[in-house]
Amino acid sequence: MRFPRAAVALTASLCLAGTATACGGGQPDDEARGKPLSGQTLSVAATWTGVEQKHFQQVLDAFTARTGAKTVYISTGDNVSTLVGSKIEGGDPPDVVMMPQLGVLQQFARKGWLDPLPPTVAGHLEHDFAKVWTDYGTVDGKLYGLYFKAAHKSTVWYSPSALEGAGVKPPATFDELLKAGHAISDSGLAAFAVAGESGWPLTDWFENVYLSQAGPENYDKLATHQLPWTDPSVVNALTTLGKLFADQQLVAGGSNGALQTDFPESVQQVFGNQPKAAMVYEGDFVGTVISGELKKKVGEDAKFFPFPAVGTGKPPVVGGGDAAVILKDAKHKEAAQQLLEYLSTPPAAAVWAKAGGFLSPNKALDSASYPDATTRQTAESLIAAANTFRFDLSDQTPAAFGGTQGSGEWKILQDFLANPGDVMGTTQRLEAAATAAYKN
Repeated sequence: MRFPRAAVALTASLCLAGTATACGGGQPDDEARGKPLSGQTLSVAATWTGVEQKHFQQVLDAFTARTGAKTVYISTGDNVSTLVGSKIEGGDPPDVVMMPQLGVLQQFARKGWLDPLPPTVAGHLEHDFAKVWTDYGTVDGKLYGLYFKAAHKSTVWYSPSALEGAGVKPPATFDELLKAGHAISDSGLAAFAVAGESGWPLTDWFENVYLSQAGPENYDKLATHQLPWTDPSVVNALTTLGKLFADQQLVAGGSNGALQTDFPESVQQVFGNQPKAAMVYEGDFVGTVISGELKKKVGEDAKFFPFPAVGTGKPPVVGGGDAAVILKDAKHKEAAQQLLEYLSTPPAAAVWAKAGGFLSPNKALDSASYPDATTRQTAESLIAAANTFRFDLSDQTPAAFGGTQGSGEWKILQDFLANPGDVMGTTQRLEAAATAAYKN
């Protein structure tokens, strides 16, 4: 891979920062080049809070140690488009945003709010990332997003002792999942903790069922609204999911209890000191809560199995990720470009990988950087499936439909959780909300 000379120099300096001899040099970082960005303060906006924010801050601190640029972290909450959009329109934009929603990235790019990525970052993507990540970061032929943190959203986490106590093994099909759930509930523990209050986990439940049952072609069409949400394939998926949501024995606290359960609490209900359920569906980042907040051992106290196949379909692999983008009106453009240069390299990914609760789409990252065998297994599975998995469907849609707390798909699926029998009404409301969002 040939890079512009300035880009090669920057790559060399970042490699030197990882180890004194990482790129063949023998001098320590400070002796080699000093701190080229000293005196600059870079603002970085992201959704992460708690343990995830702490671990990302470690990545930013490593960047500061290499370049001298200080960083200010801005927590966006779930409504990234609203907060960042208001800052842009108010003339006070952050320099870099970690975009968790593909649809928002596309909206910002088409509004002219983003800068294309520097050539060196594009080179790293071409060399060290599967093509799918470049495709998801590209809008209308221009590359805007660097996927730094990936998510494997087809994992069902469970308490080994709970399944053993009920005499069941991890299921391979959705029907087996329901059967195992009833065996668990018969043993005195609810089968699932469901994070209904958070909203977004419900979209992930639907997406896994839909991808497996309806297939990738229909999934892609629904994600871009080429297929209406009233399509029979959506009706079938909601009917399947409704079998679980409607069974009060399977869901901890029933639907009312689930609607009062946020994501961290759903994990605690399975792996806390007083468990209320045996399983919780969500992505690999469940491990962050288990190890970081609950102080349990992933791989021993907590394990996962792949989301099971639905009907005659294949097991789904739904992924997601946070893409770093540079705002066009960034006040510290050079520092922003160098941060993305750093984030595109294995040393940056290794900082968070070692801390836990993180997957990198960077194929050049040594899997030994991950802290346990379970996380390594998940990371390797995501890399292996990079050309076949599908990006989180709700994250591909406009934020007004698929990415806003209390409205759109989030709210409609919360209503469905409360009344799983209303399949047809749910599809009609989903279609109306999607149609309105795509018009704006």
